[in-house]
Amino acid sequence: MLKMINKVQNYDWGSKTALTQLYSVPNPEHLPMAELWMGAHPKASSYVIDNKTGHKLSLIDYIAQNPSQILGNKIAETFKSRLPFLFKVLCAARPLSVQVHPNKVYAEVGFAKENAAGIPLDSPIRNYKDDNHKPELIYALTPFKAMNAFRPLEEIAELLDFVSAAHPEIQFFVQSPNDEKLAKLFAQILSLTGEQKELALGVLKAALNSRQGEPWNTIKQMVSLYPEDTGLFVPLLLNVIELQPGEAMFLYARTPHAYIEGVGLEIMANSDNVLRAGLTNKHIDVPELIANVDFISKTKESLLSEPEKSGNICKYHIPVEDFAFSIYSINDTGIGITNETASILFCIDGELVLKSGDDELKICSGESIFLSAFEKEVYVTGVGKLARVYNL
Repeated sequence: MLKMINKVQNYDWGSKTALTQLYSVPNPEHLPMAELWMGAHPKASSYVIDNKTGHKLSLIDYIAQNPSQILGNKIAETFKSRLPFLFKVLCAARPLSVQVHPNKVYAEVGFAKENAAGIPLDSPIRNYKDDNHKPELIYALTPFKAMNAFRPLEEIAELLDFVSAAHPEIQFFVQSPNDEKLAKLFAQILSLTGEQKELALGVLKAALNSRQGEPWNTIKQMVSLYPEDTGLFVPLLLNVIELQPGEAMFLYARTPHAYIEGVGLEIMANSDNVLRAGLTNKHIDVPELIANVDFISKTKESLLSEPEKSGNICKYHIPVEDFAFSIYSINDTGIGITNETASILFCIDGELVLKSGDDELKICSGESIFLSAFEKEVYVTGVGKLARVYNL
């Protein structure tokens, strides 16, 4: 068991106070602290601390010493000796960009194509930062608002009816909505320029004066930040979901989504690939984006991830092999964790003591531990809540 030192990402949409209030993370420069990364991504690898010597080593280098022993043979072989997941505490004070993540095939092709074109990894016009897909789960620590997946078609048509004068493509969709028209509509809205864009946004903003509730409240929240962004139409197309603490939602590859506000635990495949669709000043490649979107409607209820409960353990169904996720509620009786692959354990709240063989570590809320695959049994005592990311 190794305690972790994790890096904070200071993206401009992050909260300046949430990580400090929840987990006492210092912020002397009063910067937006958007994400606390726990994992072995090359961009911001965690460090692990040797319990006996106090020596610290990047998690990437620690795993590289013996991937099969640390990750487990199966995971090391399947994921090319890399930790296959990235675990974050995400703190959104304002909306993130509307975005889509590619599936594995598109990520591999796109990454190779941009490499061959000589586009630097840190280029602002780069679409693919690595060759991996990026399915995600968000677990709410506070009330958490997000957009995820296209609404049912009739629901989209009903909402768009209020702004149908904004563009002929909107009128065409409203008359007889289907998936093909939705794809054309989405591409058209994102591509608006000049007078067409000005007219469309004018109609939308005028409609806000007489509309209450969702998704209009979300658009009002965004309009002061991105008044000239056609991404303001997106809440009419996507489900607006408000998770309560302890609720979770899975976000599939090729599905448009955006986090709006709140604090949550985010677990994803070990990737930083993002294709943006709006509410951003960053690069938007509309043709590449549309090629990476599945125009599939889903109900709001179908997007929530209900855990399988067994005693004090909540295990979430994850439809990809990159990661698994469980929550453990610990009381004075303690709980045992059987471990077969590399795990990251994060203390959501309370004070806990973890024992593995002769090793014993105490962690408090906001602290995390890396558990290697060779540590087969861990016993946890104390009072608190523990999140675990691992593989099956």
